Amino acid sequence: MTLETLLTFSAVAGVAIVSPGPATLLAVRNGSAFGIHAAVWSSLGNVSGLFCVSAATLLGVGVLLKSSALLFAAVKTLGALYLFYLGLRQLLARTSTANAGIDAAASATVPAAPQLYREAFLVATTNPKAILFFTALFPQFIDARAPLLAQFLVLTGIFMAISFSSLVSYAFVARRARHLFVQPLFARWGKRLVGGVFIAFGAALLTLRRPLS
Repeated sequence: MTLETLLTFSAVAGVAIVSPGPATLLAVRNGSAFGIHAAVWSSLGNVSGLFCVSAATLLGVGVLLKSSALLFAAVKTLGALYLFYLGLRQLLARTSTANAGIDAAASATVPAAPQLYREAFLVATTNPKAILFFTALFPQFIDARAPLLAQFLVLTGIFMAISFSSLVSYAFVARRARHLFVQPLFARWGKRLVGGVFIAFGAALLTLRRPLS
């Protein structure tokens, strides 16, 4: 695997990763409401999920999803339902106006690290779009004459590193702008916006079509 191949893969992966999606929204929410420490745990959950998705691709799950309409629909529906759950939970969450905003409310109810990790892990692993992306991307950069496992670990490691850096960066920017969230009106509408976007992502996932083999 040449340096040129690695740089090209990194560029393609980077463009895909920095594009906003459910994982990005989760990082922004956790960073703004709970702090960078919470966002780091969430980001670790996401990249762990990406590793599992990448491994599933290597084992042929991506090909199976492309060939089985029933399995594709099941995974797609599961992922959409989880995004709907996250959105509804955000929409129904109570905003503390007595303490003026998200920061004060969140400081007393910061989710435990395993919960943050698990939430992001599920977002990553229940998205068939990620599996199909890996299925389409990896073969373009794999050298069939070289050991497959080593190439898998290198490419997946690069993807995970870029993803983690991107998510933490989004969370950092959101945290720096947290002064906006101390305004009760913004806090209330911010929760509605985040919840609505999660639901929109879920609806978009339901419209995802299985690629024809």
